[in-house]
Amino acid sequence: MTVKIEKKIVGYQVKKAEAAAPEASTENTFAPIEMNENIARPEFLLGSTYKIKPPVSEHALYITINDILLNEDTDHEVRRPYEVFINSKSMEHYQWVIGLTRVISAVFRKGGDITFLVEELSSVYDPNGGYYKKGGVFMPSLVAEIGAVIEKHMKAIGLIETEELSDHTKQILAEKRAAFEAAHSNSAINSDTAFPANATVCKKCSTKAVIVMDGCKTCLNCGDSKCG
Repeated sequence: MTVKIEKKIVGYQVKKAEAAAPEASTENTFAPIEMNENIARPEFLLGSTYKIKPPVSEHALYITINDILLNEDTDHEVRRPYEVFINSKSMEHYQWVIGLTRVISAVFRKGGDITFLVEELSSVYDPNGGYYKKGGVFMPSLVAEIGAVIEKHMKAIGLIETEELSDHTKQILAEKRAAFEAAHSNSAINSDTAFPANATVCKKCSTKAVIVMDGCKTCLNCGDSKCG
């Protein structure tokens, strides 16, 4: 803005600028680092390898999940999945396995809630039918078993809470099992599952461990029960 001076200048002085407000000290503040795709891959990652031998594959598959440590040596230290690799002697599934691992690794690095991967992978069904893995747990597909491995790993690092049966529930299941075996003394026990051979699949835990007693279906593995 231009100002026209119409009077004679007889003096002048420099106006002092107002002092700027002091900047807030950041010495004692700490913002925890959350997982995001901009975090560069460190030279060292913590890894865990899981072996699976599905009947739909000639050779075993080895699933390696590498984790990154965020906020290391602080109260906010957390371990988060960073990448996944799947190796096998079999080349039958090579193409889609490579594609799947790259997509999963990208989701890991994206950050946020990644636990949805478990549900998405577990809901993939093989059109030729699923299979039972050791322990009597039904797997609807090979992809679903890969999802089960990722779920196991997430539970191991504390990303998913493990639901454990209470001592009271374990005692009730033990009593039901003893009563069932006493009433069906001639029924065989499946050596692979340690549950009665005529047990059916549980809809909750997918384990072949459901027995029927007094009109009620009870899973000897997870305790899920339904009467009527």
